[in-house]
Amino acid sequence: MNISLHNLKADKALHKKTKRVGRGNASGHGSYSTRGVKGQKSRSGVSGLKRLGMRQQLLSIPKSRGFKSHFTKNQVVNLGQINKVFKDGQIVTPLALAKFGLVDKAKAGIKILAQGELTLKNLTFKDFQMSEAAKEAIIKAGGKIS
Repeated sequence: MNISLHNLKADKALHKKTKRVGRGNASGHGSYSTRGVKGQKSRSGVSGLKRLGMRQQLLSIPKSRGFKSHFTKNQVVNLGQINKVFKDGQIVTPLALAKFGLVDKAKAGIKILAQGELTLKNLTFKDFQMSEAAKEAIIKAGGKIS
């Protein structure tokens, strides 16, 4: 038999009726309303869940080792990487670095470090954090920082 739209039927489990408790003894769920007799779980305010003390709650939480900072870390770009991508006299901005794939555009904070040599001339750097050595190398190569 082929399956097609005219002979499809919904699963019976999808239309299972909810249990209506506390509606009299004739319903089958009267008197104790399926809670049993006495005990903490039969009382109101428990909702059938096991109550945990503070220690049990702490023990049941999954632990991860070490420390995770809430602060975002700067993305690092070295002068050697900038050498490979840009040409003389260009303006280096965070968007330009993201365009060339040196940084992730979504993350904030870019820092330029002085690893590698800067052989390009007249580069202009805008909106960056830099190490002191990177600043010196850029100015030495004839670049500008704004």
